Amino acid sequence: MEMNPVKHNITVRAAKEQDIPLIMDLVRSLAKFEGLSDRVLSTEDDLRHALFGKRPYAEAIIAEVHRDAAGFIIFYHNFSSFAGKPGLYIEDIFVYPRYRGLGVGKELMVRCGQIAKERNCGRMEWSVLDWNPARKFYEHFGGELQKEWLLYRLEEKGIEELAKRK
Repeated sequence: MEMNPVKHNITVRAAKEQDIPLIMDLVRSLAKFEGLSDRVLSTEDDLRHALFGKRPYAEAIIAEVHRDAAGFIIFYHNFSSFAGKPGLYIEDIFVYPRYRGLGVGKELMVRCGQIAKERNCGRMEWSVLDWNPARKFYEHFGGELQKEWLLYRLEEKGIEELAKRK
């Protein structure tokens, strides 16, 4: 049962550069939850550059409950040539376990929806591991599993090899 967010004094705000240590902790906590701790290669400097550098590549939103950090979302824009509009892609969403069930995740998702609307995005997308119980949470908001689309990925080694091809 979701409790009233107002009762819990949930605030959602854009991340600031001084939040980098917190964001790094949230990334590590997410990775631990997903069983992927060994895959976290980023550093605080990497995040600082990506989120607040000369050309930011992503944005972060912090949720707080009674002024204590409770969770975050990192997102960036992609583009649909079919829609002729930008999209908003949620890279990470995570709420510390002690704050789950209070409406923190909902507030983060709603804020991303507001940003997508303000920026005239044609769609919002995210990926979720098949075992993650958050799938029901996303479906509650109208998120639909895209069964016909398969995600392919090149990581650094693959990118290097691709870039060398002639």
